[in-house]
Amino acid sequence: MTKSIRRSAMPGRGILACLCATLLATGSALAGPPFRTDDPEPVEFQHFEINLFSQGTKVASGWTAALPAFEVNYGALPNLQLHAIIPQGYTAPTGGRAGFALGDIELGAKYRFISPEEDDWFPEVAAFPLIEVPVGNQKLGFSTGHAQIFLPLWLQKEFGPWTVYGGGGYWINPGVGNKDYGFFGAAVWRKITEQFNLGVEVFHQTANVVGGRESTGFNVGTTYDLSENWHVLSSVGTGLQNRSTTNQFSYYLGLQLTF
Repeated sequence: MTKSIRRSAMPGRGILACLCATLLATGSALAGPPFRTDDPEPVEFQHFEINLFSQGTKVASGWTAALPAFEVNYGALPNLQLHAIIPQGYTAPTGGRAGFALGDIELGAKYRFISPEEDDWFPEVAAFPLIEVPVGNQKLGFSTGHAQIFLPLWLQKEFGPWTVYGGGGYWINPGVGNKDYGFFGAAVWRKITEQFNLGVEVFHQTANVVGGRESTGFNVGTTYDLSENWHVLSSVGTGLQNRSTTNQFSYYLGLQLTF
């Protein structure tokens, strides 16, 4: 029985390895809903922001996703937000077996150290270090077995109904076959109505594994306020560089509660 299972899994190992690389390249960046690029604005002091969401990417070798994931952000102090994500990982190799298991838990703290007044010319700026705690299933590729650390800087400026933010940082990515890498992104949002916002994001990530490829892509996103406390967040996008191996199609869909 054991031999039969091992033989049936063998043909999918190369596919699974490719999906694992894709998952670690895209799944680590679960920030800035519904985009991969984040902003410097923390949750207000003593307030919560809770997201129940799914985020996934399709490449030639199959699907990887967080299905679902649970995110909590709390304004612990003025200008300081504590952050946690618990994702349920999903992988579906083309022609292989789907896998469903716990992914690495993400913990972080966003600190806004420049907070301009409305008439100031300079942007607000925040640091948002993150750590991926290696508790995910390694066999299915939902973890490298090593803690990953992201050290970014984010900036934002508002111009009437327009909001522009972006920045980037450096991922420390230990492990055999892995390499440290950079992520950079920029997003623009436009307030269409009191409830509805429309945005677009462009991002770039350097290779995160030895022999891997860089990726550049974009997303189009929306936010809609169902009420003062409930919000729907969504985005869809694709790659502009090395699409078949990094991002043929990607999505985010989340329900947000703020209070």
